[in-house]
Amino acid sequence: MDLLNQILAEPLDPDYARVAARPGRAPRMRLALLLVAVGCGVLFATGSVQSTRSAPAVAVERQQLLDRIAEQQTQQDRLRADIATESEEVNRLRSEGLGQDTTAQQLQAALAVAEQEAAAVPVRGPGMVLEVDDAPGSTGPEDGRIIDVDLQMLVNGLWSSGAEAIAVNGYRLSPVTAIRGAGDAITVDYRSLTTPYRVEAVGDPGQLPSRFAESSGGQWWNYVRQNYDVAMSTSTAEELELPADTTLALRQARAQEG
Repeated sequence: MDLLNQILAEPLDPDYARVAARPGRAPRMRLALLLVAVGCGVLFATGSVQSTRSAPAVAVERQQLLDRIAEQQTQQDRLRADIATESEEVNRLRSEGLGQDTTAQQLQAALAVAEQEAAAVPVRGPGMVLEVDDAPGSTGPEDGRIIDVDLQMLVNGLWSSGAEAIAVNGYRLSPVTAIRGAGDAITVDYRSLTTPYRVEAVGDPGQLPSRFAESSGGQWWNYVRQNYDVAMSTSTAEELELPADTTLALRQARAQEG
């Protein structure tokens, strides 16, 4: 009864009032949050300033790298032209050395066929031209950027359709040519290509386009065009002139007996 009388005589309201009157944690919590926010702001501001200051340096380095690439490409083209000139001289001397008898003429004819199939000599004739480009605004293969597999399928489709010789952006393809991806770029025997990709194929212009459309490469590109908005144009040409593959090198030779 004493406890009951005490509860009735002394309600709990004064205790609640005393607790409410104590200094709470809210001000300290607000202060801590304020300090954290200020710290984050300082960090973000510092990072932004550093990024802004480093942006010009990055742009300069990128331009220097592009200039070096262009310079090396120019030098490579010059060396390629020198190789072509020397190859013509070698062919002339070889013809003189073989002579003009029947055996020599048969050997010359066999060499001419082998050289054309190996892309060791320039070739000229009618054919088909295809020009393909990335989808507008594409940043990756998922939204329309052409990748190495796409060009591989295109080229293989042309070979299977009867193409006698093929060049991509002026680079002749040989039986050992590799089309690969290197980062965002596509290379032909480690030579970088730029868009749009121009593919020239020497062959019968009356049959090559229809055969290509029915090939696995043509069907692949039909799907890519419809689903990824890549650009592709085709045309026939009365005469194409494709250069020799200057990356070819003699790896093995054997003297013929007799």
